[in-house]
Amino acid sequence: MNSNTLLIIEDNEQNFYMMNFLLEKNGFNIIHADNGKDGIEMALKFCPLAILLDIQLPEMDGYAVAAELKKHPEMNNIPIIAVTSYAMVGDREKILAAGATGYLEKPINPETFVNDIIQYINPGDGSRRQ
Repeated sequence: MNSNTLLIIEDNEQNFYMMNFLLEKNGFNIIHADNGKDGIEMALKFCPLAILLDIQLPEMDGYAVAAELKKHPEMNNIPIIAVTSYAMVGDREKILAAGATGYLEKPINPETFVNDIIQYINPGDGSRRQ
């Protein structure tokens, strides 16, 4: 597992740019996939510290990506954090049931985003946001 590398699976350039900027500024290395299929390949190849996953993606949606990643034992200890504006009733429960560890809504809050991600990477560091 790469100690400070995060994988962002996000197809919207503006959303990716903001997350990338905030996380790199705080010492994380970022790898990026803009569709679900490539995201799975990159996750398996690099075994990142955590995966930030959009739900609405080309190729495969976030539900399918999370479910596929959970089939691989080497992914079991890697948090999958859904970061999505797809906020219909039941979506949070659906993505968590598919295998995500956590759920953050877009638009992200630049003031709290990095700490929100760290809570999922190091659950002992304060209270986990749910």
